[in-house]
Amino acid sequence: MIVDSLQNTSKYASLHPSFAKAFAFIASTDLAALEVGKFDIDGANIRGIVSDKNGTTAAESTAKFECHNAHIDIQVCISGKETIGWKPRGTCVTQRGEYNPEKDVLFYEDAPDMFFGLTDAQFAIFYPEDVHAPMIGDAAIKKLVIKVKI
Repeated sequence: MIVDSLQNTSKYASLHPSFAKAFAFIASTDLAALEVGKFDIDGANIRGIVSDKNGTTAAESTAKFECHNAHIDIQVCISGKETIGWKPRGTCVTQRGEYNPEKDVLFYEDAPDMFFGLTDAQFAIFYPEDVHAPMIGDAAIKKLVIKVKI
């Protein structure tokens, strides 16, 4: 997992072949003007999802404590204050259900080891080994999730 400010994305562009394109999209886009919904950035390799809704409780979010096998998430807080739970996948014990390859999601019953906050213009990168519980907050959160195919 990586957590940083958008002003530092150049430090991470070389970590994956598609990160430079993903970060270039972020830098060249008026994030506040993005409409809610899903869209392609680079075909099937990079997709974007924008949400703008009220945050959930920690209990609601950790009930969907998730990770992905086929994608890396770059989650950008466009506006609001978001709290995210995190735990390394290797230390999770109780899987909930089976991996859904269609949605590229696997859930765990475990509790996060830690919680951290994102505010405007901050981002987190979640690799397949990062189990996360996003969208915790008590007000509106607008965010962009960029799904980067591994």
